[in-house]
This record gives sequence, structure tokens and C-alpha cells, in this order.
Amino acid sequence: MAVAVPSAPRISARRVRHKRGLIPLVVTASLFGPLIAPWTPRHAKAVPAPSSVLSSQSFVAGAVARSGPAVVTLETQRTVRTSTGNGMPQGLLVDPFFQRFFGLQAQPAPRSRVERGQGSGVIFDAQGLVLTNAHVVENTDQVMVGLPDGRRVSGQVVGQDSVTDLAVVKLEGGSSWPTAPLGDSDRLRVGDWAIAVGNPFGLENTVTLGIVSNLNRNVSQLGIQGKRLDLIQTDAAINPGNSGGPLLNASGEVVGINTLVRSGPGAGLGFAIPINRAKTIAMQLVEQGRASHPMVGIGLSSIPASAPGGIAPPGAVVRSVVPGGPAAQGGLQVNDVIVAVAGAVVKNPAEVVTAIDRSGVGRPLELRVERQGRSVPITVTPVDMRALKMR
Repeated sequence: MAVAVPSAPRISARRVRHKRGLIPLVVTASLFGPLIAPWTPRHAKAVPAPSSVLSSQSFVAGAVARSGPAVVTLETQRTVRTSTGNGMPQGLLVDPFFQRFFGLQAQPAPRSRVERGQGSGVIFDAQGLVLTNAHVVENTDQVMVGLPDGRRVSGQVVGQDSVTDLAVVKLEGGSSWPTAPLGDSDRLRVGDWAIAVGNPFGLENTVTLGIVSNLNRNVSQLGIQGKRLDLIQTDAAINPGNSGGPLLNASGEVVGINTLVRSGPGAGLGFAIPINRAKTIAMQLVEQGRASHPMVGIGLSSIPASAPGGIAPPGAVVRSVVPGGPAAQGGLQVNDVIVAVAGAVVKNPAEVVTAIDRSGVGRPLELRVERQGRSVPITVTPVDMRALKMR
């Protein structure tokens, strides 16, 4: 039986006229023949599919999935009483004769109003302990905590510390609480990823991304007095309501507690309390109900530069000494220059304060001081801030 063999594609040749003459034959395949497979170089490599090269999920989504369930909303309520007096002494205002003489009416009772606020927090312990800012829960009458899974429970303030702006809230009821893993803020580097999670302006579960812009930013550089903080600076957006929420690293670990954002000139700069410092304060608040802050009773300033506009030498100049305080008892004098604390060289007054703070209360601390061209070793024993103020 004859077998039909498909015919090869017919090749047609024709000449094409060009402006300057004839172009050589052009070979074309007939449309009526089978399709011709494209030629592939012998050593050509296959191009992988795009789906095997690119991932549709960012590291931010993974990081937030790890800690996000433990980020909570804190709704606070406080009662504020206002006086309606006219500035006169209360003793005179209650005198009927004085009221008739000046034509005054009896003073109404002080009015009260309820103020409501909102902030963020993060559950760091399975017992339902929430770490947040002190200014979020300060003077509150009631705290309600909202979880991402929809639960709303009451919270009790365990303790707060205005010096570091940290507070711990205990969730009431329940036993199954999500927790966020805590990282190591001492391992942070400038340029590391920073992820801020919180509830700015009441918008729950908001995530912003940036980097660590700087480390050990002393709060006094921001014009804030009465605080003892070295902050993480970040360009991740931190807005009102973000206070108390966590700052995460790329692995989803909490490395800071968001505390403030700069407004006005330089707006867009956010700051967070390093989690290593926050853990120490939180444990003190849970165990003692308050935090201790080591002090030696000195006032410090930077060493003046040798020329206007020059760089200040490393160290810190002692400008004042509290009489009877640890520094005075250890022999520290005004105009002494502290160049090292506990064997580590210090560059500025902020590093001296940080070293003293990390040493703890009641532990002897060795200082190396330069006094009139000679090196003098000094040993001081820090005491708690409250004890120093009582002297």
C-alpha cells in the first residue's frame, strides 16, 4: 500500500528590484508547507521561568507575620477636673461678706471631663504583659486593650517609669496570649532595616518601612529634659498613636519601642527605645513596681574644642558635684575630665551617663580622670536617683 509522504516546503526564488540594481535571490518558505522549527544554537541555555527567579512576598510580610499578632491597641480614659475660679484665693471666695462687697456669686463646683487617648503596645510575655510608653497610660482611670484577632480585654497598669517613658500593662482574663520575639538592640547597625508597627491615628495594624538612621541618639539632643534615654533613630514613619508599638528588624524581632516623632523642622525622624534597655526596665516594673536609675551626682559637659569650629576632644568635663553624693565621696572634683568608665574610653557626656546607668545601683564603678595633667583613678558607687534627691 502506498504511503503518502508529506512534501517538503516548497522554496520559491524571486528577484527583488532595488534602487541600485537587483538583489540576490531571496528564499522564502511556502505557506502551504509544514511549520519550520526555529533554529537553536547547540550550546544555548534555557531561560528559567520568571516565577522561579522572583518571589512575590517581601521580607516585611514575613517579619510582620511573626510579631504582628502581638501588637495591640491601648484605649485609655482619664478624668480631668477643671476649676472655674477667677484667680482669687479660695479662702476669700467662700466668705459671704467678701462676696456681697464685690458682688461675687458663689463659686460653682469644679467641673470634670473625660479625656480619651490611644496608643500601641506589644505583648512580650505569655502571661499577658504588654510593653508600652509611660505617657500612653499616665494618670489613666481605665485601659482597654484590643488584639488583632478581635478580642478586647481590660488592662491593669503594673508600673510606669517617666524617666525612660516605659510602662507595663497586664491583660486581665484569658491565658492564651500571642507574644513577639525580642531581639538584641546592641547588634543593630546603621543602615539595617527598620519596620514600625502600630496604630497611628486609630488606624489599626499599620506597617511602615525604613532603616536605622542612627544609634545612641541622646534624648537631650532633641531638647527633651528630665529623661535618661539613648534612642534608635529611624526614618520609618512613626505617627501619633504609634507610641508604644514595636520597631522590628528584618527577622521580625522587636528591637525597639517607638516613643516619639519629631515635628516641625526635621519632621519625619522617628525614635525608639532600644529593647535591651526596655527589657531591663520592664523586669524592674514587674518585680518591684518601679525602676531604679543609678546616679553619682555630677553635672557634665563636653570638652571645649581648641579652636572655633574644631572637633571636641573625647571625654567629659565635670562641671558640678552634688555635696555628699557618691562622686563627692569618691573624690571627684569640678573641672576633672572623665576619659574612661569601667575600663572603656568615653567620647562624650552621654556615654558617661550610659555607662553609669548600665553599672547598676550599689556596684562600685571605676573612673579614669585627668586632673591638671595627671591621670587619677576614682571609684564611685552609684545610688538610686530618689536617694540622691533626698540628700
